[in-house]
Order: sequence, then C-alpha cells, then structure tokens
Amino acid sequence: MNPHAPAPTSLASLLLSLWNHRELIVQMTKREVIGRYKGSVMGLMWSFANPILLLAMYTLVFSVVFKARWGADPTESKMHFAVLLFAGMIVHSLFSETLIRAPGLILANVSYVKKIVFPLEILPVIAMGASVFHAAVSLLVLGISLIIVNGFLPWTALFLPFVLLPLIVFSLGIAWALASLGVFLRDVAHPISLTMTILLFASPVFYPVSSLPEYLRPWLMLNPLTFIIEQVRAVMIVGVLPHFYGLLLYAFLSMIIAWFGYAWFQKTRKGFANVL
Repeated sequence: MNPHAPAPTSLASLLLSLWNHRELIVQMTKREVIGRYKGSVMGLMWSFANPILLLAMYTLVFSVVFKARWGADPTESKMHFAVLLFAGMIVHSLFSETLIRAPGLILANVSYVKKIVFPLEILPVIAMGASVFHAAVSLLVLGISLIIVNGFLPWTALFLPFVLLPLIVFSLGIAWALASLGVFLRDVAHPISLTMTILLFASPVFYPVSSLPEYLRPWLMLNPLTFIIEQVRAVMIVGVLPHFYGLLLYAFLSMIIAWFGYAWFQKTRKGFANVL
C-alpha cells in the first residue's frame, strides 16, 4: 500500500473494504463485546441481565408507581407502557452508544494509526457492531416479555432487521465523521453526550407522537429516531407491517450520509498521524 496515495472515497471502495475486512471486523467486535465484561463475575451474562433489570425497573416505576398509560384505553396492561418505552430506549441506545464513543475511537487506538496496513475505517464499524449486539440482546428480552404478556410475538417482528438496518447505516455515516473530527477537535466529544440526552427527550420514547399538538408533529418527524422508533413498535408490539416506502427513503438517505461520512474520514485520515 502506497502511504502517499489518496485514500479511496467511493461508495464501491467502502463496500469493498467492509467485505475484505469482514473477518477482522467480526473478530474485533467479539473482542470489544467480551472485553467490556472482562474481569466481572457474571461476564457476558451482564449483557442479558442489564436489559432484564431495566425492563423490570421501567415496569415498576412507570406502570406501578406513576400508573402511566400510553393511550386512553383503561384495559391497557401494566406492562404495555413499559414495553413501548423499552422499545424506544433500545433504538435510542443503538444510535447514541456508537456516536458517543465515535469522537474518541481514533484517539483510543493510536497504535493502529501508525500501522499503514491497518484499515482505520473499520473502527466505527466495530463500535457499531458492539452496539448492535447489545441492541439484539435487549430486543430478545423484549420479545420474550411480549410472549409472556401476550402469549405470542407478532409475525411482523420478522421485519425488524429491515427496520433497523437504515438506522445502522445512518449511524455509521455520522460515526465516521465524528471519529475524524474527534482527532482534530477534541472538544467535539463533550457536546455529543448532551446532544444524545436532548435527542432522547426529543424522540417519542416516553410519549406517543399523537400526544403532541399538530403543529409540533412535523418537527418531531425531523428527528432521525422518530420514524425508526415508531416502526419498531409497529412490527414488534402492534403487529402491523412497516411503512416500506418510508424505509426505502430512509435507507436511500442513510446511504448518502454514510458515503459522505466515509469520504470525509478517508480524506482526513492522512492527517491523523501528524496530530497524534
């Protein structure tokens, strides 16, 4: 590899890089997930225990203590609000977990920057892979809870991967851009956590879209999490088909964002070694 040659920025080079380094991505993602729980007594079991405890806490606090109701239906079960809230939290966590870590990804792996043959562009993909794993575990807990409460899981849950994939692609695009900016502007990392917290309350996680006044709903739909949260609830809990046209449009825009994020990362990566 010629260190002075410009890094490829095309969409084809992105897909080719992901394919060529797929085994490395899988291995490093496994190491990332296992390393998070290394040294703990329960180890990887914490990835299952955490969402179970969270769901139990949501049920206790919102359904028992606050007696919160998602809608006006008086026959709504106590767990209904909790599972709807939990579904929204899973989507938000999938998005925010990677983006919060993104500005520090290169800074935390300085040794890889000095290795010419190491594909730095896969670092955000590895972080995203770890987030996907934890989201998958939480979704498994959600699915089991729905079976316990309702006696079944809607068959529309099969569409869940197609609902989440556009958000994953969108998140990667933002992560590539933030990973690069974090090298040159160390302050980038600080407002990201605050932004993710604001985004949590600006998303229909704790409330349905219908609870907002009509004039505010279009603004809520500008939030990239709103549509995905609503679609996850639709296929997992309500049992209706996803909005296919909306998902296709979201996927198209996500590919553009991912491409721009990747291109920015590739254009700026030559300066990483000079700064670090």
